[in-house]
Amino acid sequence: MKRVNGRNKGVKPALAMSLLGSAVLLGCGSNETTVLEYNTLPEGVSTLSRVAYTAKTVGAGDTAATQDLLTGGIGKTGLGAAAAPAYANPAAPTAVELRRNAIHANYRGILDPSANGGYGTLYGPNIDLAGGNTLGEGLIPGVEYLARLDDGTGRKNVAIAIQVPTSFDVRNPCIVAGPSSGSRGVYGAIGSAGEWGLKRGCAVALTDAGKGMGLYDMTDDTVNRIDGPRATRAEAGTLSHFAANVSDAARAAFNAAFPNRLALKHSHSQQNPEKDWGSDTLVSIRYALYVLNQEYASDLPGGSVKGVLFNPANTLVIAASVSNGAGAVLRAAELDNAGLIDAVVASEPSAQPNTTAGYGVQVGGVAVPRYGLPLIDYFTVANIYQPCAALAPEATLAEVSIYNYMAAFGMNARGESRCTSLADKGLVAGTTTAQRASDALQKLRAYGYDPVHDTMHTAHYGLGNSPIIGMMYTNALGRFSVLDNLCGMSLAQVSAAGDVVAPTAVVKASSFATGNGTANGVPASVVANDSVGGAKAWQFAVSPSTGRADFALDAALCQRALVTGANVVTGAALTAASVPTKAQSDAVRAGIAELLLNGNLRGKPTVIVSGRHDALVPVNHSSRAYAAFNRVTEGAGTRLTYWEVVNGQHFDAFLPFSGFDNRFVPLHPYFNQALNAVWAHLKSGTALPPSQVVRATPRGGAPGAAPAITAANVPAAAAAPAGGNAIGFAGTSINVPN
Repeated sequence: MKRVNGRNKGVKPALAMSLLGSAVLLGCGSNETTVLEYNTLPEGVSTLSRVAYTAKTVGAGDTAATQDLLTGGIGKTGLGAAAAPAYANPAAPTAVELRRNAIHANYRGILDPSANGGYGTLYGPNIDLAGGNTLGEGLIPGVEYLARLDDGTGRKNVAIAIQVPTSFDVRNPCIVAGPSSGSRGVYGAIGSAGEWGLKRGCAVALTDAGKGMGLYDMTDDTVNRIDGPRATRAEAGTLSHFAANVSDAARAAFNAAFPNRLALKHSHSQQNPEKDWGSDTLVSIRYALYVLNQEYASDLPGGSVKGVLFNPANTLVIAASVSNGAGAVLRAAELDNAGLIDAVVASEPSAQPNTTAGYGVQVGGVAVPRYGLPLIDYFTVANIYQPCAALAPEATLAEVSIYNYMAAFGMNARGESRCTSLADKGLVAGTTTAQRASDALQKLRAYGYDPVHDTMHTAHYGLGNSPIIGMMYTNALGRFSVLDNLCGMSLAQVSAAGDVVAPTAVVKASSFATGNGTANGVPASVVANDSVGGAKAWQFAVSPSTGRADFALDAALCQRALVTGANVVTGAALTAASVPTKAQSDAVRAGIAELLLNGNLRGKPTVIVSGRHDALVPVNHSSRAYAAFNRVTEGAGTRLTYWEVVNGQHFDAFLPFSGFDNRFVPLHPYFNQALNAVWAHLKSGTALPPSQVVRATPRGGAPGAAPAITAANVPAAAAAPAGGNAIGFAGTSINVPN
C-alpha cells in the first residue's frame, strides 16, 4: 500500500480494481481462485494514437524521430525563438508539424520567454529541478498517447495527451495532471505542469478539458481535427474537435445574414465545458494509469489484455496548473472521492466559491468590500467600466510606454466616449472625463478590484480581455448556439479597420498551433453585429443607443444583464420581451451555478500561488476568498497553504512588454517552487512553507529596458515567514498583511 507523508493514501491494491477495471477469476489448483485485474479504458475514452518521440538532439522537429515530449524537437533554443519553425506547406501543415508549433506557442504563452526575464537562467528546458543549468537543450524522449473523451453525443470531444518519459521509474511511479490554462488546447500546460513532471520522470496527463482550438468556419463547414489539421466536418468524422451543432439549412441561412462568421469550441459547444473541468481532469488521471499499465504491466493469460501494475494506491499523483487550469485542479480535488490525487498546486487560479457567506477577506485587518464572486460577475462589471476608468488620473502611468495599451492603439478617444455614454445613462457621475473616469474607477474598487490594480485596467481593456471574456463566457455558460448571436455579438476575422473579412486558408490551417482558444484575433475576433453602419470589431463598434464609437457599450450592458437578471440602466427585471430575455439570463445563471467550488479539498496538501497585482483574476475574488472558504469548510483539517506574491500579475508572457518588464516579477518560479515543496512533503514529510506574503522585487530600470532578473528578485517562500508576512485568520476571515 502506498503511503504519503506517513498516511495511507487509499485502498489496498487488491481492492483498487473497481477504480480501473474488472476482474477475471482463474482456478489455481483444486481449492484456490486468484483474482486478476485487467487494464481497461476509462468510460468514454478512446485512444487515437501512440507515438514514440525519440529525439535526443535538436533537429528539424517535423517527424516523430526528431521530436520530443517537451519541446517538439526544437529544444530550449527553439522555444526561446520568437518565430516558430516554418511549415513545409503552409496551406496544409502536417499533424506532427502542428504539434511542434503548438508546443512552441503554448510554452511561450504562459511564461516569460525572454533571457532577461529568467528564461534559460531561472527556468526553462535547460534548468534542472534544483535550479542548475545542466540539461542542455532539454529534449525529453518518450511515448505520447493522444485520446478523445466523449459522453456518447459526439460533441464533448475532450482531448487528452499522456506523456511517459523514458526516465519513468516503475519502482516510484508518479503522474502530474495538467489541464490547460485559459481556453488553450491539449498542450496548454506543457510549460508548467508538463515541464516539471517530465523532468521529475513522471507521466504527464494533459487535457484541454473541453476547451482548445476548436475553430469552426460557418462558411465552408471546416473544422480542426483533434490532432490539428483542417478538414471538412464530414472528412474529420469523430476526429472533429468541434463543429457547431447546426443543420445545413440553418447554416446557409445564417451565412446569408452574417457572412464569414466563425465559432469557437469554448464559446459555442453548448456544453458549458467549465462545469466538467474537474471531472475531465480526473478522467485524464485514470487514462494515465491505463497508459502506464499498457506500457509496463504484464500480459494476462492469453496475451490479449494487460494486467494492472499501477493503481491509485501505489502511484503518486499531483494535479497542477495555472489560471483556468488551476481552477480545474482545485475542482478535481474537490470531486476526488476515489483518492486519485495526492496533492495540488494551483497558480493564479480562477477559483470561484459557491457562496460568500460564512467567511471574509481582510487586508491589514480591514475588510474588503466585495470578495468571492463568480468570474463572469466581476468581468461584466469590468467590461462596462474599465475603458472609462483607465482614463482616471489615478490610473495613468507617468511614462508613455506600450504598457499603456489604450493610448498606444489610439483607443483613448473611444474611452472618452464610453465615459460620456455611461454618464448619459446615469451609470457614472461627473461633468468632465476625468471626474467620470475617477467615478468608474471607484466602482471597480468597490467591486473587489484593489487600488494596486488601478494602472492595470488600461492594459487589460486595451488587450481586449474584458470584451473577449464577456462575449465568450456568457455564450458558454448559457449553452447558446453560434446562431443565437447573443447580445448582438459574433466571431469573425477582421481587418485592421475592424471590418469582417473571410479568414484565409493559411490562417485557418495553422490555427491549431497559433490560436489559444479565445477570440483574440487569431483568427477570431469579437464582432458587434449591430454596430451603426454595419458590423465592426468591438474596438470600433458604434452603439445603437448612443450613436458613439464607445466600444459596443450596448453589448456590454446586455452581457451584464445576463448575469444579474435586470436591466443595468433602469434596474427593471428582464422579461420575455426584453433584450436580453429573462430566459437567456436564467440559462446563464444556471450555468454559473454548475461550476462553483465547494471549498472541500478533502485534506489534500495544496499550495495556491497568486500575484497581488493580478487584475485579470483579482485575489479578493479568487485565491484569498477560496483560502478563507476552504478554512471554514475543512476547519483544522485543511492542508491548504496560500502564497501571495507582491508585484506578481496574471500574465508572465506579458513581462517582456515595455512597462511590464520593469514593474512586475514572474510567478513561474513560484509555481516550480510549489511543486518542489509538495514533492518533498509527499516523499519526505517536509512541511510546506505556510501561508504568507512573498515580497518579490521588480527589476526596475526604464520601461522596455529592465535589467536582467536574478534570483534575488524572486525570493523563495519562507519556511518560517516573518510576522509581517504571515497570512493568518481573524475569526472566519483570512487576514493578509499589507
